[in-house]
Amino acid sequence: MSEYVFFNGEYIESDKAVIPVRTHAFLYGTSVFEGIRAYYNKEEKQMYAFRVKEHYQRLLASAKVMWMNSPYTLDEYVDITKELLKKNNYKTDAYIRPTLYKSSIKVGPTLTDNEDSFLIFTTPFGNYFDAQNGLKLCVSSWRRTSDNAIPPRAKVSGAYANSALIKTDAHEMGFDDAVVLSESGQVTEGSAMNIFLVINGVLTTTSITDDILIGVTRNTVIELARELGIPVCERSIDRTELYNAQEVFCCGTGAQIVPVESIDHRIIGDGKIGEITKKIKSLYFDVVRGKTDKFKKWCLPVYD
Repeated sequence: MSEYVFFNGEYIESDKAVIPVRTHAFLYGTSVFEGIRAYYNKEEKQMYAFRVKEHYQRLLASAKVMWMNSPYTLDEYVDITKELLKKNNYKTDAYIRPTLYKSSIKVGPTLTDNEDSFLIFTTPFGNYFDAQNGLKLCVSSWRRTSDNAIPPRAKVSGAYANSALIKTDAHEMGFDDAVVLSESGQVTEGSAMNIFLVINGVLTTTSITDDILIGVTRNTVIELARELGIPVCERSIDRTELYNAQEVFCCGTGAQIVPVESIDHRIIGDGKIGEITKKIKSLYFDVVRGKTDKFKKWCLPVYD
């Protein structure tokens, strides 16, 4: 069966979607993107795309930073995404990658006088991490790019060279991923996921002004924690607080909710998934599959 992508305003077979080698985004990393998950509910025989509108709101915010003019409205993006998923007709969980990119054929990094184009591809997608007992993390020697360099709050493809260096070095040292510090030495996030700590019963995460991507999943976790009666604190976090937290977990569209077993070889808590992490993770997976009425507003049904 052919798999479709949305490219140059049309739904076409994926092997026919190509860009010229001199495309500006390819040469300079001048694109912004989102990662969106869609979850298949076997009992309902329904696919739910999760928080689609919120992802496209962030795409449009990233586009503004990168001097991009959006070719579609927010509602049009949602409709295009739904139609593409219907065409691909998955009966399993899937990943959606919309990208708004500078498509002029030109040499030179300038963003103005530079055409903007849009594409989406989708693919079946399971767990991003295969960590039975939780992630083994290190604190990276690389620093997160800052808001005045390549702003992490804008999901710019070129900035992911920073993530690639962080994650690759962590892997080469035998870790699953890394925690990244800012230039001032504060905790920011993982290579491509937000981080939460449980400190004396309080779910604690980095502030949105601490050089992080303001994650849709991060926001979801905060809302679910409050629903569960778990206090939440957003603030700057020091490196050594990581080691003494009772629980740590990471979250993101790709990562979903994944507990952390150790950081820099220091065992977190008793090395097992903590009670707060367990509660949030359980509720999260019910929510994304459309099983919780209160949060079904976040789930876009795909199949009519």
